[in-house]
Order: sequence, then C-alpha cells, then structure tokens
Amino acid sequence: MSFAVKARTLAALGLLNVVRVGLYRLGLRSGLSRVQRLSAPRPVGPFFIRTQPRAGLPAPSRAWQSETIYFDSRSFPLSTATPDWMHNPYTGKCVGNADRPWWKIPDFDPSVGDIKIIWELSRFGWVVSAAERAATGDEGGWQQLEGWLSDWCEKNPPYLGPNWKCGQEASIRVMHLVMAAIITGNAKKPTAGFAHLIETHLKRIEPTIQYAIGQDNNHGTSEAAALFIGGSLLAKAGFRSGEHHATLGRKLIENRVNHLVSPDGSFSQYSLTYHRLFVDSLVMAEVWRRQAGLPRFSDRTQQRLAEAARWLFSMIDPLSGDGPNLGANDGARLLPLTDTGYRDFRPSVQLSMALFCGERAYSEAGNWNDPFAWLDLPLPTGQALSPGSVQFDNGGYAILKTEKARAFFRYPRFRFRPAQSDALHVDLWIEQLNLLRDAGTFSYNTDAQTLDKFAGVAGHNTISFDGKDQMPRLGRFLFGEWLQPEDVSFNADKNEVAAGYTDWRGNRHHRSLCLGHSKLTITDKVSGPFQSAVLRWRLAPGDWRVEGNQITDGQHRLTIRSSMSLGRIRIMKGEESLLYLERQPVPVVECDIASAGTITSEFVWS
Repeated sequence: MSFAVKARTLAALGLLNVVRVGLYRLGLRSGLSRVQRLSAPRPVGPFFIRTQPRAGLPAPSRAWQSETIYFDSRSFPLSTATPDWMHNPYTGKCVGNADRPWWKIPDFDPSVGDIKIIWELSRFGWVVSAAERAATGDEGGWQQLEGWLSDWCEKNPPYLGPNWKCGQEASIRVMHLVMAAIITGNAKKPTAGFAHLIETHLKRIEPTIQYAIGQDNNHGTSEAAALFIGGSLLAKAGFRSGEHHATLGRKLIENRVNHLVSPDGSFSQYSLTYHRLFVDSLVMAEVWRRQAGLPRFSDRTQQRLAEAARWLFSMIDPLSGDGPNLGANDGARLLPLTDTGYRDFRPSVQLSMALFCGERAYSEAGNWNDPFAWLDLPLPTGQALSPGSVQFDNGGYAILKTEKARAFFRYPRFRFRPAQSDALHVDLWIEQLNLLRDAGTFSYNTDAQTLDKFAGVAGHNTISFDGKDQMPRLGRFLFGEWLQPEDVSFNADKNEVAAGYTDWRGNRHHRSLCLGHSKLTITDKVSGPFQSAVLRWRLAPGDWRVEGNQITDGQHRLTIRSSMSLGRIRIMKGEESLLYLERQPVPVVECDIASAGTITSEFVWS
C-alpha cells in the first residue's frame, strides 16, 4: 500500500493517538517503560469475609460449578479443584514459559494460540457467579471464591505471564471483583488481601493508560472505570494511592465518554457487542459510585451515557433479547449476573436504561430484572417508550420498524477507525427471525482469508467491486481510505432511508431502503471503473431455492430485477459466527454485475 494511503490513515487516527501508541511501543522496546520496572508481592487471602445470607435474592447462577466457560458459547468439564489458567482447551496446549514478564510475550505468540482463550477465565466472570451463590448462603460459593482466587494469585504472580499482558483484562478483573464484593457485602470493609489484589491491578493499569486512550475504543473506557472503582475503594480503605487512582479514573471516564460517545449515543467501535461492553463498564462505575456515595459525573457525561443506553435499547428485540450482529465481536459479556445467553442483551439494556435514563426498558417481569436485586438497586417505576424507526446519523445507522419487521441499515460515517468493511449492509428481522444477516467476526487470531470472509465486504449484505474490500486493509485491525457518506436521507414517517459512497478506486454505490408491513424494497445504483461486481444476500438457514430471478424458502421470497443484464443468480455455501470461535453454515445469494445500472431487491413475507 502506498505511503500516501498510510499517511492519510494515520492522520485520520489522530496525531496525538499515533504519538501515544508510538511512545508506548518505543518505551517497551528500549526498556525504559515504567511498567517494566513494576513489582509487587503476591496477594494473599483471605479475600472475602463470610457474611450472613441475604434475603429476597433471585436464584443464583448455576454456571462455573463443574465446568469452565469460554465466550458464553462452549464449556469444558472441570477435572481438578481449580482451573489451569494457562491451558487452551480448544487446542489442548498450555502456554509455554508462563513466568515471562508480560511485555516479553508477543501479541500473537504461536505457543499461546489465540490469547483471548487464555484471558477468558481470568476475566473473573466466575467470581460474580460464585458471589451470587455465596450471598445466598451456599458454602460452595465461598469456597470457590477463596480457593480459585488464591490459586489464580499463585499461578499468576504480579506482572508475569499472559494474564498481565493487557491493561483492559486487568481492568475487567477489578470491576468483577468489586461487583462481587457488593453482592457479598464485602465492599464497605474489604479485607487486606482483597485491597492488595485491587492495588496490584491498578499498578499494572495506570502506566499504560495512555496506550489505551490512544486506541479510541473500549480499552480506555474499561481502564478508566477500573481506576475509578478500584481507586475509590482503596481510598475508603485508607490506601494512600487510592485517591490518585480514583481522581485519574474519574477524569478519564469524563474524557473518554464525551470523546467516544456521539451526541446520538453511537459508540466509537461501530459494534453491537462492543457497545454493550462499553455500557456495562460504565454501569459498574455508576453502581459503585452510588454504593460508595461519590459525586455524580458531569451533566454532559450523564447525558451521553443516557443516549448510549437508548441506542442499545433501540437495537434490541424485546422478545428474544437479540440484535443485529453488527461490527467486530470478541465474545465479551461483562457483569454476568444472569444465566441468560450471550446474545440476550436485555439485562444490560434494563440496567443501563434504569441507571442512566431513570426508566425501565421492559415492564414485564423477567430475569433481566435480577441484577437489581444482586446489586441492591431500585427498579424505576417509569416506563420508556418503545423505540420506533430512528436514525443514529453520528454513527451511521438507521433502523426502520413496522409492527412485525425491522430493517437495520449501516452506512459509512467514520469519525473513528472502522473494524469491518460493511458499508451499506442491511439486516432484516421478521419478528425473531434474522432473515438477512451479518457474518460476524469468528476470531481475531486467524488467517487473512478467514478474516476477510467474516470482517470483509463478503461477510455483509452489500456489493463488492472487483473482488476487493470497500477499503484497503492495512493491518489485522486497520483499514485505510475510510469511506465518506454521500446523499444520506432518512424519513421515519415513510420508513425510508438512503446513503451512498465512492470508494478509493472511484466505484460508487448508492442504496435506498423502503420498509412496508410485508415487504422490504432495496434499490442499488452502481457506477464506476469496476470490471465486475457481486451483490450478496446472506440468508437465514433454510431450504432456499432459485426460481428464475426469485429465491424462496416457501415462506419468504426475494426477487431481483435490474436495468441492465445480470449474471446468474446462485446460492453459495457461506458461514456466519454469532459467538466467538464458533461458526455455522448459511446460504448466501450471489448475483454478478458487469456494468453500471440499478438493481432492485424485493423481500416479501406473509
């Protein structure tokens, strides 16, 4: 890729961010980084004090008692009293040289495989589940908290091994530990061992916080939340370092929320699951702020958080709790206070709407209300209005809704770096059926071909030109020549939306949508110097067949018409990933385009 493309991309990332990341990497390579000189004694329990069982609690989580759970999608039997923190059950291998300083471990170490697998157990989701059982008087919950934490501290000495490599991973542990302390009644008077464990983590997080900020993503928000939560807990426990960490954390929360969240609630990562991760992190910060009786965040920050909660509320189907598989998806689900599945977003929606908007998202009783009991929070009486058709133009989203159907439209409005080549993608839901779907992510640590199959243009319901992505890929997590939106329009009353773009090679694609009660009409106009193009529709699994210019499964029908001659319409075997490291086959309609013109795709259902 040319120097000019790289230079423009660096400028789009922001000079200050590039400097932050560059200084971080230079510090590690030169051996001058402060984080390389960190040391701390191994934390030793007891970490929790047994308290009296709490009355009126929901049924506690059943997870993590006899198995380890990865990405809410796969479990493995637990054959020993405690997990092997360095074992990859997907490959059967263990991390080699696990006692290395974390900064000597490469980002993609062949001996580790996908490092996210190693990190997953050390995010301490199990701490929350064990705390629930302990709070109800289950002795096994207390034993798991103490036994597993003691073993983790022994097998992961401070700042050695892969589980200290990422500041965000350390931050997630801090947040989960403090939520467990609230659940078990240990938050106001933490043990010395618990406070030392928190302090050890904060010492790891702070020295690399500028790198996290330079990413302009969830790393900065998670680490800010952990510094605020952990620091204020330490300050109340009499630790001299606590106030410094708490003040820094509050400052960075205000900075990151107001920078990364747009006025309409869109988050910088253009992803449904990362939006949830961000919201859950700030929910935990707000829960702790209230628990500790600390001052409110600024009005502007509170307003941005309220809009972020409403954004998530608008995206989620209230009956299934699911939503479109938009953007990058790393399998994260924080604050697992219910045994609901990974793709049920309702607990996060209900909590964030209550804390930031003062309203319920869902009036019905359901396990999405359980977190309020565990965290000793009141459930608001006010009911939020059900979201209708809406545009989130700051982030490049529009949602069209009827009583039965929802169409999600993604167009390029990139203030921050895009993670997927998904411009003009369309998701269509008929009640709880996701008829037109996004391929997802599958894995970050995979070959280039698989990466492009999911995150590239071929993984989305849009048009690709000459077999290339809409933007040139510069790295595993970076595209260049960010697209700019053209001719954006939205009409909620008519349930219509339109947008277009011109790519870096001069090819233009404009798409308009109109949603009716039993029909979605999509009109694509293409032009430019392309030699060939492909229109793709990724369908729900089913018995689909081609009948001339129509595709049907007997209940739904797709008709494709055009102003120019089209190539053969065919159904190909594709894949999708709804959960990290999991993939399933899906049918994909492909239609070849050889010249400029207009193509109309009409989806009809009964």
